[in-house]
Amino acid sequence: MENQIYPDVAGIDILECTIYELEEQGRLGQEKEYIQHGTTTVYEHSVRVAYISLLIAHRLKLKVDYKSMIRGALLHDYFLYDWHEKDDSHKLHGFTHAMTSLRNAKKDYNLNWKEKEIIAKHMFPLNIIPPHCIEAWIVCMADKYCATLETLGPLMLWKRWMAG
Repeated sequence: MENQIYPDVAGIDILECTIYELEEQGRLGQEKEYIQHGTTTVYEHSVRVAYISLLIAHRLKLKVDYKSMIRGALLHDYFLYDWHEKDDSHKLHGFTHAMTSLRNAKKDYNLNWKEKEIIAKHMFPLNIIPPHCIEAWIVCMADKYCATLETLGPLMLWKRWMAG
């Protein structure tokens, strides 16, 4: 059954409970060991994507399955390796990590179809098959937004500092 209640203050309670559940049941905590963009860990990025997804759904008053959206967002980069290491298997990370994340998440968690869809399709349009549910579209957009801020944020601060 879908949870279609609008979250209070962007569903922070649902988010915190889901983080705890995923850390207890699987390897979500391992994401803290790997850097995603700039100095941001994969874990920090995943939590940020989940939070921004909640904000988008809440502010636009979209009827979504909040629990599935949060779980999918937290697991969208569940690839569990350092993609910055010089390794031939990481050369196509942008194209392959969604499926690696899905394989890992399926090993550790019982996923519903929306959670699988979110994880598998979050790299659209780099991966050419578009999402088929609103939750996956929201996480896809939140991921792009967060990745941009995490990558360009330090550059923006540097430019401000240099400008005086």
